[in-house]
Amino acid sequence: MTLKDILLNEAETVYNITEKLFALVSNNELLWTPSTGKNWMTIGQLMMHCANFGCGRAIQGFVKGDWGLPEGTKMEDLNTENHIPPQTALPSVESVEQAFELLEFDKKLALNCIGEVDETKFLNKAFVATWGGPEFTLFQHLLHMIAHLVQHKGQLFYYLKMMGKNVNTNNLWGV
Repeated sequence: MTLKDILLNEAETVYNITEKLFALVSNNELLWTPSTGKNWMTIGQLMMHCANFGCGRAIQGFVKGDWGLPEGTKMEDLNTENHIPPQTALPSVESVEQAFELLEFDKKLALNCIGEVDETKFLNKAFVATWGGPEFTLFQHLLHMIAHLVQHKGQLFYYLKMMGKNVNTNNLWGV
């Protein structure tokens, strides 16, 4: 098994599990947030984050240098400690169907970009992400982006539990 095979398998698995969790949400639940605490994303915002910002675009950025930013936006404009907007400014999916469509697009983007990488490029040098942080190899950066989606998939799982949905460890891990 190659490093590419590992990344493709991990990405495919997490996207498939996330899709199954999306299927447990109905359109009338998109505004739901946990009842305690503050600054929570709505379930619709969380689904948007998983489907549109969770993995594929970042993988594309690391592989191709194309971060999918809106025209006129420069990456250096986002390189501040305050680049993460407040919860109230985060976009939301308008429907579960839209979430599925965005997730499928993101999945294809991630898998295609990983598939295009020459195996020798995964470990040949370490570099810092455009937003800063420690140096990592391309393999590590891509694995971290998959882990980012894993983290938010877990967040969605716990949202579903708090909503009273019948989910268990099998739903979380795709068993």
